[in-house]
Amino acid sequence: MLNDFYERLSKKEDKMIEIRRYLHENPELSFEEKETAQYIADFYKDKDVTLQTHIGGEGIYGIKVTIDSGKPGKTLALRADFDALPIKEDTGLEFSSKNEGVMHACGHDAHTAYLLILAETLIEVKDQLKGKIVIIHQPAEEKPPGGSQYLIKDGILDGVDNVIGVHVMSALESDHVYYREGNVQSGRDIFKLNITGRGGHGSSPHLANDPIVAASSFVMSVQTIISRRLNPFDMGVISIGSFDGKGQFNIIKNEVTLEGDVRGMNEKTLNLIEDEVKRLSNGLEKMYGVQCELEYTKDYPVLYNDPELTKQVAKAIEAANIPEVKSVERCEPQPPSEDFAYYAKALPCTFFYVGASPKDKETFPHHHPKFDIDEGSLLIAAKSVAAVTFDYLGIND
Repeated sequence: MLNDFYERLSKKEDKMIEIRRYLHENPELSFEEKETAQYIADFYKDKDVTLQTHIGGEGIYGIKVTIDSGKPGKTLALRADFDALPIKEDTGLEFSSKNEGVMHACGHDAHTAYLLILAETLIEVKDQLKGKIVIIHQPAEEKPPGGSQYLIKDGILDGVDNVIGVHVMSALESDHVYYREGNVQSGRDIFKLNITGRGGHGSSPHLANDPIVAASSFVMSVQTIISRRLNPFDMGVISIGSFDGKGQFNIIKNEVTLEGDVRGMNEKTLNLIEDEVKRLSNGLEKMYGVQCELEYTKDYPVLYNDPELTKQVAKAIEAANIPEVKSVERCEPQPPSEDFAYYAKALPCTFFYVGASPKDKETFPHHHPKFDIDEGSLLIAAKSVAAVTFDYLGIND
């Protein structure tokens, strides 16, 4: 049955790519994905499923599709995200974004396209399945607090036993599938530090109190948290992504604002960094005589892949002998954060990767204006998740 299912998917590869390109041309930002959500909902119109829209509450465009075989068995959820990023595209693709300043620069168009076609094909053979399959089309992965939290609070996991997620990765070699158990993607915190000094004339700094000097000291000192406070065997990153000190050359500003991004592979590391950032902020006040207002937000948790489920997933993909897949490999932990982590805090889950490095041109990282993928990764994603689904539900040829 699985081989027949693969043939069905292969015949729909062009349709999969067509959907991906349509979505790529029409990206929408997190919490603004109204048209994309409608496109997804329309795809399921007249199909033999239970379709629920606006999961997550007002202004949240979550979609839940339930494929019920009518036979007893477990319930497996398959999740894909569909939001884009505030980036001006510079790929030169024929299907580049039509929405100025908005781009699918992380592969969510590919995630949605593969899952739509996989779901359609599962619906076609639902009478041969067992249990239930829940398709989760999730908005707002890219923007805190993350769409998954809204969907979970609205009950999208009710009755679900486990959740599977996939991400195409431009940094990983095409035609390969990657997995890892345990802590697999970093947790993330964010902070904003407003530093108020005393403005004045550039010629008379003694009559002012320059907040840029204090802020510059903080930017340098905060890196010592990683080099001098963190266990060298632990992973941690602090990046100051915004330094709002723009003014005029002869004016000492009255205040400046910094915004920072924190990553860590365990909660202990994240808590340590939080404590140290707060300590340095307090120290600035004493050292420079400024006032500091720190907003520190606990954001996406560390993504934890359930070891047993991950082992089962890897074995299922290996055993399937998918023609397009050259290998199934255990990979290193991935630095980015991912709000799939909230599903993994609620239920045993696993999140694996499909290599998508373009074969015929330069590879650019996710969130880059020139980001693109090998579109062959869509079919591999669909077949890999199909193999996992059939194995999980106990469906054998």
